[in-house]
Amino acid sequence: MSEFETNIKISLDPESVSKLATKLADILREHHSNSNKKWINSQAAMELLGISKNTLQKLRDSHAIRVSKPPDIGIFYYDRDSILEYLEKHVDKP
Repeated sequence: MSEFETNIKISLDPESVSKLATKLADILREHHSNSNKKWINSQAAMELLGISKNTLQKLRDSHAIRVSKPPDIGIFYYDRDSILEYLEKHVDKP
């Protein structure tokens, strides 16, 4: 064994394993449901694009991506397809 190798043993009781599995299932379920949604919230749009809130606002203001803001809800939703089209349109071509 080299000086940088270590053996780490982690023991979890069955209840902890069950809680961990449930949390992982929740995360995967949320990710899967977001990837199938037509309209996504600001956080999901920023994550999909890998951008900040300010950059997302600039894209919204310039109409580079489709946005909806239902008056009775009061928050922005972004069209996932238009985001993917925006990304495709800006592919660096050799």
